[in-house]
Amino acid sequence: MKIKLHDYPTFNTEWDKGKTSDKTKKILKEIGRLQHKMFAQNKYSLLVVLQGTDASGKDGLIRDLLRYCNPIGLKVNSFKKPTENEYAHDFLWRVHQVMPRKGVLQIFIRSHYEDILVPSVEKFIPADIIEQRYQLINDFEKLIEHNGTRILKFYMKVSKEAQKERLMERIELEEKHWKHKDGDWETREKFDEYLAVYEKIINRCNDIPWHIVPSDKNWQKLFYVGEIVLKTLKEMDLKWPELVTEKFNK
Repeated sequence: MKIKLHDYPTFNTEWDKGKTSDKTKKILKEIGRLQHKMFAQNKYSLLVVLQGTDASGKDGLIRDLLRYCNPIGLKVNSFKKPTENEYAHDFLWRVHQVMPRKGVLQIFIRSHYEDILVPSVEKFIPADIIEQRYQLINDFEKLIEHNGTRILKFYMKVSKEAQKERLMERIELEEKHWKHKDGDWETREKFDEYLAVYEKIINRCNDIPWHIVPSDKNWQKLFYVGEIVLKTLKEMDLKWPELVTEKFNK
């Protein structure tokens, strides 16, 4: 059945903020405990992919999600426009280099999906080449999971109104000036075009399923993503490694 982004809310009216925030704090602490165990076991890894329009809150989500995690087992990559060297290789080359090693919880702020999304809207790569990338990404993600890495993919759905409010904050609030880019307002003019490509990506690259996150409010997106990350970590059969020693009796 085809996924239609229009059917997914940007705000869940059924969640109570106070109760949800209490649940979220417990979830985040448990994520921290299990992430530490995953690092110690050094057998599995977890990749969290975040996609969404400008100002959907990807950076802020990561700051809060990893609050109780051990930094030694964390890696974060933010994908921007490819460099000249990256353009000289296949489009997955730069992504494969930063896939998580065993034991690591890796975050992608944007990802390999940018190499479908942006050229599809801006039309600087031929359509037939972009078309081939859907299956190439499906095969690539299966390869990564085959090596013991679980992949979680989140599309952070924010309303056009909430996006405008956040972009305005970057102009009006001094502490957010650093986030402002004139180009974000130019991209905003193509909001619906980007949404249409996202919907195609979610449907064509859903062998490893997407999760569509209500992202108009920070407390809601944190709860939604946290629940799924915690559930995934619990499914990974994480164990503290046994003592390895020739000097001491176990």
